[in-house]
Amino acid sequence: MDPLEQLPIPLLEWFRDNARRLPWRDDPTPYHVWLSEIMLQQTRVAAVMDYYKRFLEAAPNVSALAALPEDRLMKLWQGLGYYSRARNLQRAAKVIVDKYGGEFPGDYTAVRSLPGVGDYTAGAVCSIAFAQAVPAVDGNVLRVYARVCGDGEDISTPQMKKKVTRALEKVIPVSWPGTFNQALMELGATVCLPNGAPLCEKCPAQGFCAALAQGRVGELPVKVPKKPRRVEERTVWLIFRGNQVALRRRPPRGLLAGLWEFPNEPGEGLPPEWGGRALPSRYIGRAKHIFTHIEWRMTLRAAEAEGEELPGGWVWADREKLEQKYAVPSAFEGAVRLAYERLNGGE
Repeated sequence: MDPLEQLPIPLLEWFRDNARRLPWRDDPTPYHVWLSEIMLQQTRVAAVMDYYKRFLEAAPNVSALAALPEDRLMKLWQGLGYYSRARNLQRAAKVIVDKYGGEFPGDYTAVRSLPGVGDYTAGAVCSIAFAQAVPAVDGNVLRVYARVCGDGEDISTPQMKKKVTRALEKVIPVSWPGTFNQALMELGATVCLPNGAPLCEKCPAQGFCAALAQGRVGELPVKVPKKPRRVEERTVWLIFRGNQVALRRRPPRGLLAGLWEFPNEPGEGLPPEWGGRALPSRYIGRAKHIFTHIEWRMTLRAAEAEGEELPGGWVWADREKLEQKYAVPSAFEGAVRLAYERLNGGE
């Protein structure tokens, strides 16, 4: 028998006994499932838990999300990264309010057409919240499939994802589609781990897993390495005036679009918006942040600007506003920490 055909029953029994208790599983409404799945993209479960709770307090339903001011939305998302996810969430919420009266659509095609929703998210929402027998194929599922079936194709290709989706369509239990999809994801996240270190002795598929039988667990899945990231050297300026620090808003498009940042430029030198005038400054540290395709290596410098008027698009922020109002992405975490020390009265 095909290994994949043997998987559903032992997988569901394993999930019944081993599933993690997660808030979106306790109350799997379409909104909760959708929100959690978007938050979990490129992010660990442990990191999402507090964000999920705070987000629901501020936006308990689709209509509330659609009505959130953008700065409030970005502040709630601060630290999760990939900020386009938050903007697409709100864009989709507005579509649901305008087109569906605030009720989440239950049709796969309609869900798939929402901004920021791909095949995986649509499959997760429709299977978990609406009990529709559609697969939800993410990285965890691709890894489980590759090992169980002994498939050596590159899991990063669209062709492989389509192949796995078609294969799962044939075995997904029509009575328990959402549970099956969650169980596959859970198996990949907690047992069939990446980097050749799975916990095979705990796996419900150990009796029929092709990779285990063939001694290929460390070889699978196959994934072609990404191109090396581009490295950028940048100077980040913490420009203080008394108990305030200068922030500027990033352009509305591109990397970290529309968020607030400490002024920074490639290489060395004062930000050109300051008019080219030299401010006495001092070196206060180094920091690094890795994006998907770029690595920032940052030199942090502090300067004083008593009485200086700010360029257009900049603001003075005290500690309260830095904490509560302005969404500064985690790329500037080191600068934020040093700013807090100064704004607390330290030097």
